[in-house]
Amino acid sequence: SWTMEGPGVYEVDSEGWITMGSKEIDQGGPGDGHFVFWTPGIQPENFIAEWDFQAISDMGLCISIFAAMGQKGENIFDPSLKPRDGHFGGYIRGDINCYHISYYANIPTNPGRIVSNLRKNHGFYLVSNGPPGVPGGSKDIHKVTLIKRNGNIKLGVDGKTIINWQDDGVKYGPVHGKGSLALRQMKWMKARYRNFKIWETK
Repeated sequence: SWTMEGPGVYEVDSEGWITMGSKEIDQGGPGDGHFVFWTPGIQPENFIAEWDFQAISDMGLCISIFAAMGQKGENIFDPSLKPRDGHFGGYIRGDINCYHISYYANIPTNPGRIVSNLRKNHGFYLVSNGPPGVPGGSKDIHKVTLIKRNGNIKLGVDGKTIINWQDDGVKYGPVHGKGSLALRQMKWMKARYRNFKIWETK
């Protein structure tokens, strides 16, 4: 019941791991081949999400997009919105609002990157960053935790807080509320996930 945008493919094994990768890793320019996998439904304004993550390839980028809604409050799958196909422009400068946060970054086009970034969209505003979440090249299983509560956004990996930022609702526009949540991978990345859970909080 999840929704794929872009050329992503996945398989589920007997242990509950979902392994994802791109079927267009060697095609197109630098903006091609990436994909976004949306969880079903609209997630609450205040939530805790967590999942197990394991990188299979060394190179790539993994982020979560969350609190995603049309700029007029539409569901992101409303037919009045422009179609999206995994190209990043449709998520950061298109007709939806959202946050996105990275927890694995080892990118061929930016091999020196050693930070996790939190950005607010529409607009691609870099609002906070922190140390790497999952170390580049790590093949260990890691627990990723994303918390959004009353405009406060926290990212943790294996119990360590990587980013902790408070959206004041002024500098970069109003706080984004409820919305859709997705996992995104750049085309070079192959990774697997399990135990994905979301809880609403007060």
